[in-house]
Amino acid sequence: MRYRPISFERLAAELTERILALPGTPWVRVAIDGVAGTSELADLLVDPLRVNGRAALRVSTVDFLRPASLRFEKGKQDPDARYLDWLDEGALRREVLDPLSAGGDGMVLPALWDAGRDRATRLDRVELPAGGVLIADGELLLGRGLPVELTVHLSMSANAVRRRLPQEEHWALPAFARYEEEVHPAEVADVVVRVEDPRHPAVAA
Repeated sequence: MRYRPISFERLAAELTERILALPGTPWVRVAIDGVAGTSELADLLVDPLRVNGRAALRVSTVDFLRPASLRFEKGKQDPDARYLDWLDEGALRREVLDPLSAGGDGMVLPALWDAGRDRATRLDRVELPAGGVLIADGELLLGRGLPVELTVHLSMSANAVRRRLPQEEHWALPAFARYEEEVHPAEVADVVVRVEDPRHPAVAA
């Protein structure tokens, strides 16, 4: 796969152009997947979309994790649990993605669970107007068949993942290695961005 250097600002502009060119759907759902840097890229998309007349709603999948009693059922440092069980995929579909499907009502719950406090956020639903764009970011998102119109993967080598992941989370490295082996995210994503060095991203040509 060939890559060309790009800035994150230019990448956001190109992604905006791609989103605007997608075939007409009630809403556009974008998933930005990766070990690190996903929230920064997702945030950069909001203003360009709004300038082009499209409402944008940001959601982070860290706000759709399962309660601690379920996430840590096999211990707090189980790589397989992080890979398979941490994300409440059913809630993400039900509360965020499905309301933006054809026939949906556009009412989205922006966050469900505060993992730090281990309690429900108790937020109200917000309406994303027709034609609006949902931008969801997080880790280990591909290969689940999530109903989205555009997927972006921030790709890193195993060494880069080790560098970017905080030391206290290195126990999770096998989860990301398994993800690479089973899902091949760089092959299934619509857009692949190489971020070995976050200062010098490169997008697949």
